[in-house]
Amino acid sequence: MKCYYCGGSLDFTDTCPDCEANVRVWKKIHILSDRLYNEGLEKARVRDLSGAIEALQLSLRYNKLNVEARNLLGLIWYEMGETVNALSEWVISKSLCPEENRAAEYLADAQNSASQLENMNQTVKKFNQSLTYCQDGNYDLAIIQLKKVIALNPKMVKAHQLLALLYMREDRHDLAFRTLRQAEKIDTNNTATMRYKQECREHLKANGKLKPSKEDEDTVTYQSGNDIIIRPAKLTDNSAVRTVVSMLMGAAIGVAVVCFLVIPGVRQKANANASSQLVEANQTISAGEQSISSLEEEIESLTQQLTEAESATDAAEEQVAIYQQLLDVYAVYAQDDYSTAAEMLAEIDTEQLDEDGQQLYDDMYSAMQSSVLDDTWQEGLVLYMDKDYEGAVEKFLTVAEADPSYEDGEVDFYLAFAYNYLEDYENALKWFQITLENTTDSEMTSTSTSMSEDLIARGYSAAE
Repeated sequence: MKCYYCGGSLDFTDTCPDCEANVRVWKKIHILSDRLYNEGLEKARVRDLSGAIEALQLSLRYNKLNVEARNLLGLIWYEMGETVNALSEWVISKSLCPEENRAAEYLADAQNSASQLENMNQTVKKFNQSLTYCQDGNYDLAIIQLKKVIALNPKMVKAHQLLALLYMREDRHDLAFRTLRQAEKIDTNNTATMRYKQECREHLKANGKLKPSKEDEDTVTYQSGNDIIIRPAKLTDNSAVRTVVSMLMGAAIGVAVVCFLVIPGVRQKANANASSQLVEANQTISAGEQSISSLEEEIESLTQQLTEAESATDAAEEQVAIYQQLLDVYAVYAQDDYSTAAEMLAEIDTEQLDEDGQQLYDDMYSAMQSSVLDDTWQEGLVLYMDKDYEGAVEKFLTVAEADPSYEDGEVDFYLAFAYNYLEDYENALKWFQITLENTTDSEMTSTSTSMSEDLIARGYSAAE
């Protein structure tokens, strides 16, 4: 222990051997700080994380230079999913004691993993977004967002507690109780968790429901793969597309050469030959009927050739126009204007395309369909939040008819609720049942089942 006045080493006496300053109170403060650190350590070992935080914060209040207490406090914050608080404590610890400090190792481990840092960042953003949804009254979106937070960071106690409160608000105390038990596994003596659990237990008893008898597995998960609504990735390797476009341009140039250079010469030659044969025929009519018949056959053959040449010209011009349309669509598509490109693509007659042109058409159609569906889904969500349920139904129907399992059945789920708010209960029942067929999410399955049973009990049947 060092003297607070001169920095010299202290012995067992109450005065500093070097400057003779009275260090009796100073020693008691250090001893009390160490005692609180040991108390926090013992509580952390039995997963009383809230109690450990209180003890360690009090220890640091007595002695802010207690590096071991600060490092342990950072580890506990990290265990509870509060990564920002954990990093703050470790940074302060490292600044107070740069040498031989474990905080440097903890910070290095966090900073060296780009995926871990991105995961932390996404967790904070999604949790803040869920709080915004709660403040705006969008509780359904808040629940979905909190599930994503828990999927990214299952140990975030605050996310479990907020999700439980939202379940309790919707009178789903059984799900709230299960969520709180998951939070209790992380922090066994959290006051807020215990208070919420007691309220859920009393409500379940009052309604005659059996409370859980053993620890349940964590079922609050969200299978996604896209983040916040994430826009689908664009084509990253355009070499094949460029090759196809080059081939199409070459084919179009070849067709143009045939149309404007070769075919006019053939047509002119055919006309000249026909005229020549007619003159010769007129000169030799007197030679006999056989010669006339022979010439007439030749004239018919040349006329057929002329007709075929004209048909080939028309077909070539039509095919050039089709390929020009396809190139125009690709130009708009390359500028990421998928809505306009989709409208232009719908006007192309695919029967006039060859194999390479059809492949390019299919690639653009697939990419644009996904983007247009995402845009339509987002527009529907905005209308739904603005309570424009008729507009939302129109948008959701467009997405659901194109892809009934879009977003793991969420589009069917929201479409059913939009119909329900419009009091179109037959269509609402129909889309709740479709949700059950297309989703793997347990929460949407549970809600759709209960809503379907309620509508059927009220005498409604699903629309055809």
